[in-house]
Amino acid sequence: MNGSPYTVSDVMSHTVVAIGRDAPFKEIVRLIEQWKVSALPVLEGEGRVVGVVSEADLLPKQEFRDSDPDRFVQRRRLPDLAKAGALTAGELMSTPAVTVHADAPVAQAARIMAQRKVKRLPVVSREGLLEGIVSRVDLLKVFLRTDEEIAREVRREVVAPLFPAPLEPMGVEVSDGVVTLTGRIRDTALVPVVARAVRAVEGVVDVTFQLANGPSDEAR
Repeated sequence: MNGSPYTVSDVMSHTVVAIGRDAPFKEIVRLIEQWKVSALPVLEGEGRVVGVVSEADLLPKQEFRDSDPDRFVQRRRLPDLAKAGALTAGELMSTPAVTVHADAPVAQAARIMAQRKVKRLPVVSREGLLEGIVSRVDLLKVFLRTDEEIAREVRREVVAPLFPAPLEPMGVEVSDGVVTLTGRIRDTALVPVVARAVRAVEGVVDVTFQLANGPSDEAR
């Protein structure tokens, strides 16, 4: 996994536990517990993802198992009440499935998860066939890059292009993912540009500046 940006294929799991439409309720619960996952893709045909069953889809059966909801609750929670009576994955699943392609940037997958409020995304081909799964913890793997890897990439991808002939060498130091740039910048208007470029490097936690032409400054 070298260079930026990382894609979903760099961090996803290729081993995926999936189920068919006819998988019974208890089998779904058993697989979720056995594999310690929060959701299972539902497949049909040659492996096309048609939906996802998550823990949230299963909980209504427990929530409503000994209750008799009034008409207000029935109107407001109609989809959940339907899932409370569901017996198979086809009845339980959320569809269409929220998915991502293997060549999507990691940042895009993170945005999809945040916007759609899901913890895992099936990774599919252009034809919708299952290729893997990516979870929240997978997306955090980029922060496991060493400080040395990050420093090399910042020098190569940011410093070299933006400062091809500097008055003095631009120093790059990285500690626990925090990048510190030292040296002299002729045009301080470049500081926000440089900060954005550095933050785009996978694994960077933050960026600070210690410039020779002014006091120490953080670009936030």
